[in-house]
Amino acid sequence: MFDTADALVLARIQFAFTVSFHFIFPAFSIGLASYLAVLEGLWLKTGRQLYHDLFKYWLKIFAIAFAMGVVSGIVMSYQFGTNWSVFSDRAGPVVGPLMAYEVLTAFFLEAGFLGVMLFGMEKVGRRLHFAATLMVAVGTFISAFWILSVNSWMHTPAGFEMGANGQFLPGDSWLAIIFNPSFPYRLVHTVTAAYLTTAFVVGGVGAWHLLRDRANPHARKMFSMAMWMAALVAPVQIFLGDAQGLNTLEHQPQKVMAMEGHYESHPDGAPLYLFGIPNEKEQRLDYAVGIPKVSSLILEHSLDAPLAGLDTIPDDEQPPVSIVFWSFRVMVGIGFAMLGIGVWSLLARWRGRLYDWPLLHRFAVVMAPSGFAAVIAGWITTEVGRQPYVIYGLMRTADAASPLDAPAVGSSLLAFIVVYFAVFGVGVWYIMRLMSKSPQPGEVGVKRGDKGPIRTAGFTPGPTQNPGDGEKLPRGPHEASRER
Repeated sequence: MFDTADALVLARIQFAFTVSFHFIFPAFSIGLASYLAVLEGLWLKTGRQLYHDLFKYWLKIFAIAFAMGVVSGIVMSYQFGTNWSVFSDRAGPVVGPLMAYEVLTAFFLEAGFLGVMLFGMEKVGRRLHFAATLMVAVGTFISAFWILSVNSWMHTPAGFEMGANGQFLPGDSWLAIIFNPSFPYRLVHTVTAAYLTTAFVVGGVGAWHLLRDRANPHARKMFSMAMWMAALVAPVQIFLGDAQGLNTLEHQPQKVMAMEGHYESHPDGAPLYLFGIPNEKEQRLDYAVGIPKVSSLILEHSLDAPLAGLDTIPDDEQPPVSIVFWSFRVMVGIGFAMLGIGVWSLLARWRGRLYDWPLLHRFAVVMAPSGFAAVIAGWITTEVGRQPYVIYGLMRTADAASPLDAPAVGSSLLAFIVVYFAVFGVGVWYIMRLMSKSPQPGEVGVKRGDKGPIRTAGFTPGPTQNPGDGEKLPRGPHEASRER
């Protein structure tokens, strides 16, 4: 079946598939962990049961999303060794420690407090439980910090030196590696995207229940909080995206050329193409619809600023323009749609119709998954725009792959597709089922099973009984051994 396929292409498809599946869960859990911390903090401050109900409601959803994020992320670590062993060998001295720091800090922090957060509400004090929730939220941010540091270094490598065997070795300062030139911009932009992703999911769920019952107090509170987030953070996210774009222009100009569809150079100001069909064979943008000189205004803050095009880049150095061009427009389009609904919500709030404007609620329901589409489109723009390099300017993707035959990669790809859609499809279905039910007063959070862990030694706890009530007490292991 895969005898005529390209092993490199299959390896890239496999990693893209697993990363895309994985990315949606951290993008949700990062924002949702912070939202849970806000809800619990408001409950402790105000004492309102409504915040406690919402906390318990979203805690169940967070537990499932967090678990699926962890499981889907483990697979990618194995792919570094199976499909990308050359990359692992050469970049391991730099990339390996950063990924280990993520485990030693973020993962251990989350694992240490997650159990208290999920099951400890009735077993520890309120302040201690709130501290555990905060630690989980901080852990999700730290995880994003290290992973984005690794990925950003691959885009803007810094602070390294080349070893005699061709390995990338740490230089004099790890800070130069961690805080590489693109990292601060990408960290802030990505984490903000995670917060917006969660806000639109919460807003969509709140809108869904408002359409069914406008007087639902839980739905009102969810929708109101989400729309404040959209109105305040969406414009900030657009500004952050612009800042990252300027940083990308400085360090990866051909990526920006592909994003803008600039096949040709523009010495007197470049147009902003709103639409067009990239023709990579002829190196032109067919059916282009653009605004003259606006691209130069955005990127160089001058209408007449010259901008170089892909005609200055060798053909074998150019990224796949069609993919980057369209994924960038999907991301930007969704971003402005988010801004639009945020402004719309402000108008509805000002007119006193935030909770009884059905058209706004229907649009919010449609926009509920928009954050996931935006983050995946942004990831595609970023990663495909880096091609043909895996470490920008230094190591080509074709030189990073393992020496595997196509059938070996293709068979594992098919297995991933089947398992992922089966396992995570069920998980997503269950999350949506939970969301379809409205929060209730006295909401029940995550429940433990009736049976505890299996004990391999010691006494097995049983019901407390008095020796004189005619029932035997549980036997200890030494008594049982003497009777035998």
